[in-house]
Amino acid sequence: MPKVALFNVSGSQVGEVELNDAIFGIEPNVHVLHDAVVMQRASLRQGTHKVKGRSEVRGGGRKPWKQKGTGRARQGSIRAPQWVGGGIVFGPTPRSYAFKLPKKVRRLAIKSALSSKVVDNDIIVLDQLSFGAPKTKEFAAILNNLKVERKALVVGSSYDDNVALSARNIPGVKFVAADGINVLDVLTYDKLIITKEAVQKVEEVLA
Repeated sequence: MPKVALFNVSGSQVGEVELNDAIFGIEPNVHVLHDAVVMQRASLRQGTHKVKGRSEVRGGGRKPWKQKGTGRARQGSIRAPQWVGGGIVFGPTPRSYAFKLPKKVRRLAIKSALSSKVVDNDIIVLDQLSFGAPKTKEFAAILNNLKVERKALVVGSSYDDNVALSARNIPGVKFVAADGINVLDVLTYDKLIITKEAVQKVEEVLA
């Protein structure tokens, strides 16, 4: 089982944590990671693009000229697709881009993402993380103690309003609960800061 250092909020090492080898110690599957990221990004698309078809554009109710005898090509409406200002043929309409991956594939993807953080030594395990009130300055001090200078994803065992509000105004920092951890966030942020309790919850769910 991979072992990582256990830190407190002062940045001091207070022990070690053994991580589940089946979750934090597998060979990351790059193909599955790619599929999971594409799935999440697709579900974030609004899909509200819209153009007007021939039946929706304004005007064109009268035939512009008679069918025969003018020497010009026959036309039925000035709002036909070939006219400027006419309807669009096969244009985009509102749709959902979301799709699903099999459950086993999604589980393999999150395991691969977590394992990649262990391989790259970009995971920091905290003994605990809590605030009595929202304190952005204190949260920034914790990051400084842990020598975190890049984007960081902070994972707690459960959603804590005080921690979330403390992290919200720090650029490049995001707080999520253990049950909200996902592949896109893990890969987007350079550092993964996770509490010991959150590690246990993740292991319980994915084991």
